[in-house]
Amino acid sequence: MKIQLNAQKIVLGSSSIYRKELLQRLQIPFVTMNPHIDETALSNESPQETALRLAEAKARDVARSFPDSLIIGSDQVAVLGHLRLGKPLNHSNAIKQLRAMQDKEVIFHTALCLFNSATGNVQSQSVPYCVKFRRLSDQQIENYLLKEQPYHCAGSAKSEGLGIALIERMNGDDPNALIGLPLIALTDMLAQEGVKLF
Repeated sequence: MKIQLNAQKIVLGSSSIYRKELLQRLQIPFVTMNPHIDETALSNESPQETALRLAEAKARDVARSFPDSLIIGSDQVAVLGHLRLGKPLNHSNAIKQLRAMQDKEVIFHTALCLFNSATGNVQSQSVPYCVKFRRLSDQQIENYLLKEQPYHCAGSAKSEGLGIALIERMNGDDPNALIGLPLIALTDMLAQEGVKLF
């Protein structure tokens, strides 16, 4: 039997199939909507600040279409030293990213925002996750990219797929944050809004 939830509709403000799959793990009804915002980082922002600002901007953008709902926004910024790693979008950029990341640590800052569009209440949090990548040959990088084609993933690797073989070790509070949606933090935020999962 389903537990009675907060009566508000839950909306995932994302077009990511990976975030959708993660949210489905909580076994609550939700709908999705793709936010339309400018995701350019501001010059004076830290990676965490960028991720947090964009997560909230996504939630607020979607909230215009859902005035009495709980809106989930999320954004991820990957950092190698002082270099931000965006989505490579093509094969040559992915090769450059993976070459730069091999045998190094990359920190993935995944921000989460839960916005109650009825009350205006905002909860947000950034969840870091540290990944140490293996040393890889050019042929291994090429083979991986041909198999998985992770051109829309920050850092050119899908840890939920074959990309796990690129990783030497991982460290963080919530492995779901690495994939794109920190479920542990989200569970707490939903509870604050009266959503009971069980």
